[in-house]
Amino acid sequence: MFQADDVICLREVARGGALKSSTLLPTQQLSEVLEISPQTVSRRLKSLEDQGLIVRSMRSEGQYITLTSEGEKVLRKEYAEYERLFQETKDRYILHGKLVSGLGEGRYYVSLEPYKTQFLDKLGFVPYPGTFNIQILSMSQQVRKKIETLPWITIRGFTAEGRTFGDARCIPCKIEDIECAIIVPGRSHYPEDIIEVLAPVALREVTGKQDNSQVIIEVPE
Repeated sequence: MFQADDVICLREVARGGALKSSTLLPTQQLSEVLEISPQTVSRRLKSLEDQGLIVRSMRSEGQYITLTSEGEKVLRKEYAEYERLFQETKDRYILHGKLVSGLGEGRYYVSLEPYKTQFLDKLGFVPYPGTFNIQILSMSQQVRKKIETLPWITIRGFTAEGRTFGDARCIPCKIEDIECAIIVPGRSHYPEDIIEVLAPVALREVTGKQDNSQVIIEVPE
């Protein structure tokens, strides 16, 4: 049975031209591409040859390699697996987290009329008073960083009764098929692994979730 390292080597051999024709591929060249020693490359090529995935022939100018039909099948299977993986998550990012209690400030700010008007205009709904607070699990921290690169919606701040209320930014998301939005206030008191979610309904009541319940957030790409 071929190993993961064999597949990587097979892929680089194919990239070198051996998929469609018999191609001169010196061991040193593959060594540099794979960043492993020539001795290790030789062992992997022998493994591929023994498994019937490549054919090698030696000529005066050096080593020629051709992928066999079985070798091509292995790469096509790998390609299909990656295609399926990206198809399953096409056009969306997935965040995993757990529900936590907030500081209680969201209810006040979300209820302010200048914010409510913008939420309706830019998000398409008036949020339920308060926010759904989620602690992002470590497994989703890198995904959280990717979401930062997406286009966010700006909610403008305003001044009322001598007090200044700052900007915030939002991005649409879904929780259990409920249209929501992540909101990041300009002056947040939460750590980076905590996100606040706005929704047109009371998410705790609708989803039945309590503190420490697992939450999955889908963010469109």
